[in-house]
Order: sequence, then structure tokens, then C-alpha cells
Amino acid sequence: MNQAHAVVAVTAVVLATVLIGALGLRISRTTSDFYVASRTVRPGLNAAAISGEYLSAASFLGIAGLVLVQGPAMLWYPVGYTAGYLVLLVLVAAPLRRSGAYTLSDFAEARLESRRARRLASLFVVGIGWLYLLPQLQGAGLTLEILTGAPDWVGGLLVALVVTGTVAAGGMRSITFVQAFQYWLKLTALLVPALFLLAAWYGDGAPRARFDAPAVLRDHTVVRVADTVRIGLDAPLTATVTGRVDSVPYTGRAVTLGPGTHHVLGGTTLAFEPGAQLPERLAGGTDPLGWSQPLAGGRDGHQLYATYGLILATFLGTMGLPHVAVRFYTSPHGRAARRTTLVVLGLVGAFYLLPPLYGFLGRIYAPELALTGSADAAVLVLPDRILGGLPGDLLGALLAGGAFAAFLSTASGLTMSVAGVLTQDVLPSRGVRHFRLATLLATAVPLGVGVVASKVPVADAVGLAFAVSASSFCPLLVLGIWWRRLTPPGAMAGLLLGGGSALAAVMATRAGLAPGGWPHTLMAWPAVWSVPLGFLTMVLVSLATPRRIPPGTPALLARLHLPEEITGAVPAQELRLDSRPPHLPDPDPALHLDSCPSHRPDPDPALRPDSRMAPRPDSRPDPRTDPHPDPRPGAHR
Repeated sequence: MNQAHAVVAVTAVVLATVLIGALGLRISRTTSDFYVASRTVRPGLNAAAISGEYLSAASFLGIAGLVLVQGPAMLWYPVGYTAGYLVLLVLVAAPLRRSGAYTLSDFAEARLESRRARRLASLFVVGIGWLYLLPQLQGAGLTLEILTGAPDWVGGLLVALVVTGTVAAGGMRSITFVQAFQYWLKLTALLVPALFLLAAWYGDGAPRARFDAPAVLRDHTVVRVADTVRIGLDAPLTATVTGRVDSVPYTGRAVTLGPGTHHVLGGTTLAFEPGAQLPERLAGGTDPLGWSQPLAGGRDGHQLYATYGLILATFLGTMGLPHVAVRFYTSPHGRAARRTTLVVLGLVGAFYLLPPLYGFLGRIYAPELALTGSADAAVLVLPDRILGGLPGDLLGALLAGGAFAAFLSTASGLTMSVAGVLTQDVLPSRGVRHFRLATLLATAVPLGVGVVASKVPVADAVGLAFAVSASSFCPLLVLGIWWRRLTPPGAMAGLLLGGGSALAAVMATRAGLAPGGWPHTLMAWPAVWSVPLGFLTMVLVSLATPRRIPPGTPALLARLHLPEEITGAVPAQELRLDSRPPHLPDPDPALHLDSCPSHRPDPDPALRPDSRMAPRPDSRPDPRTDPHPDPRPGAHR
């Protein structure tokens, strides 16, 4: 791939992101614009923005890499990612918007009337956000390393700097426009090269990819193994080796390796002749690239268990992702939130038709990536492998730009949500200035961890965040919205046992502490047991503590489930002209123009106060009898 074209493409994406973010900053005139885009984002734009931040590095690069290595079994990833929004549409979307909760922590406090529950939820929001941010930054490093040869930390640093600047400067209004633009850029970046690659594949005789046998190399191929790996052979294989194999040093010698297992030292170069079968990389106990092996292994029931683990994590984990919950608060009302989710299903489903195609083509034209551990790069290298020349360089540059758009869009949403929680619950003072400080902290921690963490394939790493989300916030949201007997002790116990056990299993597996066999499979795919554990714990502890049911539960549940036209349930914080969501930091005077009467803009009609609904400032209604209570815990204390 021509590095100049790729660098130009990445630079163009970064500049476009900054310029569009600057446009959002120019029209962000109030604090409400900064935090929630004044809750005026219509379904079409909001759906494109949600799709832009949801389709991360795992979608753009990771799915193709997993299909290349493991085969069609990995198609459960795009199916699960898409179906997660169907569950979200049916169970959560409209009630979550009607709750007026800006973050999942806000929902926990409003529903349970407990500051302790809020703090615990905040810990999980930050943990899931950082767990999701980590593969975005690592994927950016991999992409820039392939394109320019730069160290793998440079790409992550570039993404962190751009995202921090965009979010800190323009807030939600800016990243809404940025993420909508980046969705269409990512779709175009995958679709246009795919058409040319399919035409070239058809002109090449339409060769088939086989996943039930070792891949066959079409040309003379030189493979450099970066890490020490184990390879398995079913038949003798001749290769020219420079380095160490089975502790024996070789210098450009032709070596015939017999059937069985061989150890290849990191830094060794293997040269294969055309028609040679590619050795299979065997997963060791600490090999991060073997994470998905149980899903495709098909032995001793591991495959079936891992498949169910993936289905549960992706189907139920979407609703608990912190950046997804924040975006629903930008919708004008519950109906708009439901329509937004429906449009998201179509946009995400259309996108996910493309990455598996790159995985199948990679199995034919770049199978050696499975041996080197760079399978996530299949999308980036295929144009050069199949087309070559100037067309390959241009299409490769387009894909590189789309990949960076994936990193930037998802990282922007995650940074916004994590920074919001850090500002509200961690930093001692509130304000836009402290939000900007929290933005820096939100990106700095995963950036630092990414330097020392093992490079798990991005789709697998994101799957871990889904598992923790499904085990913690899915029970909290489903029971909090649909079961009136949920109590604060029950919710907190479920978060700790369900989400905590999933998080511990994920961290132990990432650290290489999980033993082989069934223990590794159980810990790598914890959703099968951690999600039921979270639900069961919340139900049993809540039934055991019936006196702890929050007194405002009936009124709040009525507002969650009845249309706004019936309840008039515009949350009290939405009736204020500054329209700040609950627990948001005090506004920066430089942004809060509407605090001055001479500069007060005409409010959106949807947000204009109604004297029949707005409570008097000095009133203290009883939440058990007031039909439209202020959902902010402690608002009437």
C-alpha cells in the first residue's frame, strides 16, 4: 500500500472531524446544547449518529479478522450486534428516554432513590467505557502501524488527542454531527472497495474459501512471526527459515517440519512456496489470539457454550453501553427514541453485510495474517493483494480513512459518557471546565493501559465489554423499568454479583490467568452464567427486602410507560429554560448565554415552560402523590 495515499486519507478524516466539530461548537449556544444537544435531535440524524458511534473498530476491522481466522462461526458477532438494538427497541428505548436520565447512573438513582446505587452504577459505567475504549485505541495503533510503519502507540495517541479536543470543545452537539458524518463515511469506505474486490475475485475465477482445512497460499509468501507461537501441522511442510524453530537456529535454510506441534520464536521469518498449506496457529494459555477458539473449536461442547455466551452478551449488552444510553436523551420524546432505534436497526444491519465479505476474501488472498496475529488488518491489505497498483492504493486509502472514522466516532461517544460520569460523581467540583478535565482523564487511562495490555483481537475485546454490560445494566434496566418491586439492596447486590463476577472473569482472562479447557471457556464467555446470576440476585434480594421499595416507584413507572401526551410527564428539569439534565455540572458562564435576560433565546416550544405543569420553585410535592415528580433524587429535599 502506498503510504502517501493512506496518510492523506487519514489526515483528511481527522481534519473533517475537527471542522465538523467546530461547526457544532459554533451553534452550541447553551449548556443544554453542550450536554444533550438541547434534546432536539430528530430520528434520522440521531440514528446516523448512534450507528456511527456503535460501529466501532470491532465492526470495521475485527469481524473480518475473526471470520478470516475462525470461519463462519464468527457471524454470530454481527448478528448479535444488530439484534441487540431489537431488544433495546422492545424493552428499553422509550421508557429510558421518558425517565429523563442523562446517564445510567442517573437512571439508577432516579429509579431506586439511592445515592449508593448511583455510585455503584457509576463505577460500572466507567469500567465498561474504558473496557470498550481500549480496543479502539489499540486498533488505531495497528492501523497506523500498517499504513506508515509508526509505533503502535502513535495511532492510539492521535485518536485520543482528536477525540479529547472535539468532545471538550463542542460537547454533544458537535459529536452528533461528527458521528453522523462518520457513519456514512464508514459505509462508503467498505461498500465501494467491496464492489471492486468482488469484480476482481469473479475475474480471477471465483476461488472458494475453505475453513474446514488449512488455507493454501497462492503465491510465494514471507511471514514474520512477531511473538513466539505454536503451530500445528497435519503433514510435512517445507519452508525457508530465518530464526529459531523448536529452539534450533536457522539462517535462510530450507527446513522440512514434520507433522505435529512446533514452537516458532518471536522474530522468526518463514518463507513458503506457492501451493503450500499454511500452518495452523495453536492457541496457548496466554495467547490472546486464541480467545475465540472455543467458538469455532467444536469439541467437548465448548462451541455450543461459547456461542450461547456470545449471543447473550451481544443481544443483552447493547442496552447497557454507556454511550448508547446517553444518545437517547438527545431525542425530543419517547416516540422519537423508538423511531430512532428502528432506523438504527436498518443502518446497522446494512453495514454488517460487508465486513464478513472481507473476511472470506482474506481467507483466499491473505491467509497468512492468521499466523502473524494481524488478522484485523485484512480489510486494509486486501485492495493491494487483489488489485495492486494505483487502484489498490486508492481503495486502500479509502478503507484506511474509514477505519480511522470508526475509531474516532466510537471513542467520541464513549469519552462523552465516561467524562459525564466522572464530572458528576468523581471530580469534586462541577462545571464545563471540570467536564473538559474529565474528558482528558477518560481517554488517558485506556491509552496508558493499551501500551502494556495484550493485543486481544478488537472484536473479542469489545465482546468482553458487552458481557459485563449484559450482566450488570441489563438486569437493572429491565427490572427497573418493568418490575415495581425492585429495591436498592436488590439492585446493588445484582450489580455486584452479576456484573462484578463478569468483570472479574474478563479481567482474569485478559491477564492470562484463566487455565485451559472449560475454565478458560467459562471465564472468556461469562454471560451464560453471569446474566442469570445478576437477574436472580436482584429478584431474590428485592423479595427479601420489601420494605425498601422506593416510595416514588408508582409515579415513576407511570411516567416511564405512558405516552407524554397522557401524563404530561415532561421531567421538571426539562421545563427549565437552561434544560440541563439531572446531576449535570453547573454551566460555564461563557456557554450559558441564556442566563442573561438580554441574551435569552426563544426556547424550543417542546421545552417552553407550561404554567399548568411547572412546579413552583419553593414547592415540595410528595413523590408518592405528585403525578409529575422531579426525577432528580433529592430535588425536593
